[in-house]
Amino acid sequence: MDEDLSASTTAAPLSGRRLLGRLSVMDWIAIALLIAGVLAAATGLLPAAAAGETLKRILPILIFLFSVVILAELTAEAEVFDVIATRVTIAARGSNVALFWLCLVFAALTTMFLNLDTTAVLLTPVMLATAVRAGVAPLPLAMTTVWLANTASLLLPVSNLTNLLAAGRVKLSPVAFAERMALPQLAALVVVAGALWIFYWRRNPPRYTPPAAHRAANRPLFWVASVCCAVFIVGLLMDVPLEYMTPVCAGVLVAAFAKWGRHHLRWSLIPWRLVVFVAGLFLVVGTVDAHGLHSVMTSLIGSDPGASGTWRAAISGGAFSNILNNLPSYAAGELAVPEANHTQLLGLLIGTNVGPLITPWASLATLIWAEHCRNRGVAIDWRKFVLTGAATAAAVLAASVAVLIVT
Repeated sequence: MDEDLSASTTAAPLSGRRLLGRLSVMDWIAIALLIAGVLAAATGLLPAAAAGETLKRILPILIFLFSVVILAELTAEAEVFDVIATRVTIAARGSNVALFWLCLVFAALTTMFLNLDTTAVLLTPVMLATAVRAGVAPLPLAMTTVWLANTASLLLPVSNLTNLLAAGRVKLSPVAFAERMALPQLAALVVVAGALWIFYWRRNPPRYTPPAAHRAANRPLFWVASVCCAVFIVGLLMDVPLEYMTPVCAGVLVAAFAKWGRHHLRWSLIPWRLVVFVAGLFLVVGTVDAHGLHSVMTSLIGSDPGASGTWRAAISGGAFSNILNNLPSYAAGELAVPEANHTQLLGLLIGTNVGPLITPWASLATLIWAEHCRNRGVAIDWRKFVLTGAATAAAVLAASVAVLIVT
């Protein structure tokens, strides 16, 4: 009896140490952010009213994140993404160059016409499965997804939540907004394509062997997952609230797996780190905002309606997106831009859309993308991610803002 108790008491610390040892740097950052946010609220550094408003605002986001990652992960288990990926690799006919352009166009169109979060949620697994099917390194395809999710979101109001806010502020219809942002968007895509090729794609073997057509092993799960994804996309287009639609789609798919593939349901499907990270991030950003973020943005952006003010707004938006997050950075910057300065506001929009390529928390899409990469064992060299992202963000921002100013 004593021996059993001794073994039990020594096993527990070992188990705890093993658990702590499995936490990555990003796990610790997420936990630290949440602790910092809770402490700020508990000590009054973040006023109680502001903390309550922040939690109320992010609750729908947390529900969406929790549900959408489970939806995407189970869709991957149902082999929906494998089927699509096989078709993509076959369409490229074994050419690395053709695969590059196919992935680029696929990611850009998905972001423009659905939105950047859809690209992160549904296209990331497709790209990673495409790499497996083609027998090539997954990182170039993964980076194509995350960079296009952010930089291809300028064209339409539906492409990004910040676009909807900006379109309402400058009073542009969807068509007029697209006409105004078409050339900046084209400039951004040209620069991103060049950066992706130079940094990630050019070292790939020039040829690969196209795979045979893939058929999902569990047909009921495949079709239920396909329908759930289709409903999710249609709901996005119809502007159904994500916090209602996504849990329903995920819940139906979980029920299908409980019936036809229970062994796929595991605790690791729960995206705890992403939820913890976002909750902590918004509490910390709320604290910063309560202590002068608006004043800082106002002094940095200025009120010049011309080229100088537009550049200042774009650079400030891009910088603060990578320090904090693009949504609160745009919201704070928008309040700092005078009502009549439409070009300056669009400069801020470009900065907060194409700038978030440097840090993993700069946009919600990047956080979702990183979670998918982690779940599929794709190692991200964060030092290279930061360095190549900084160079690309600077070049894309410069090109798109320059085109905005002269057109």
